[in-house]
Amino acid sequence: MSLTAEAIATLSHVSTATITTVLLKKGLRNVWMRGTKPLKPGQKRLVGSAFTLRFVPAREDLATPESWSSPISTRTAIEAMPEGCIAVVDSMGVSDAGIFGDILCARMVKRGVTALITDGVVRDLEGVLGTGLPVWCNGFAAPPSVAGLTFVGWGEPIGCGGVAVFPNDVVVADQDGAVLIPQAFIDQVLAEGPEQERMEAWIVNEVNNGVPLPGLYPMNAETKARYYAASKK
Repeated sequence: MSLTAEAIATLSHVSTATITTVLLKKGLRNVWMRGTKPLKPGQKRLVGSAFTLRFVPAREDLATPESWSSPISTRTAIEAMPEGCIAVVDSMGVSDAGIFGDILCARMVKRGVTALITDGVVRDLEGVLGTGLPVWCNGFAAPPSVAGLTFVGWGEPIGCGGVAVFPNDVVVADQDGAVLIPQAFIDQVLAEGPEQERMEAWIVNEVNNGVPLPGLYPMNAETKARYYAASKK
């Protein structure tokens, strides 16, 4: 299923917190990618289909500067990224080797990539920020990727922040981090997410008006009746 412009517009108004709640009700608990924090405060909520990349532990005969020219390299993978995708990278949580720096991020911007998400770190922080590419990661470090990781491929299932990510799954990222929506659940999130946002906004308003929480959150039958009556006005 391709991610339509309408779906992107809808999900851009649904928080990752709300998405986790909707998916929890469907039995999915493990959808928030640990260690995916916005690199720059204030990054807006972004939505895209996952383009997956995978690293494994460094092996001295493979993780070398010469490997950057290999057909199986992050450079080649970037050239395969479709416009509008979100690059999701399995960095195994390694925090002392930056997977991408300013040059690679600049190329991703030129290719129209929406964002970079990883459970690892980036390098060349000032330069990466200067590219304008929105990044969610677990920090930054000076050493290059080959100091701690070996790049092995793209376009396959990965684990990022403890979450299974398949190519073309939908990713939403905001100030709370990055959340995965499995393809099979997109329609349900699109249908229920906006209503959950409206409901919670009404609840917040009730709290601000002094209404106590018992019976309000979660709603009892009386509160639901008041909510639905207010929604029709």
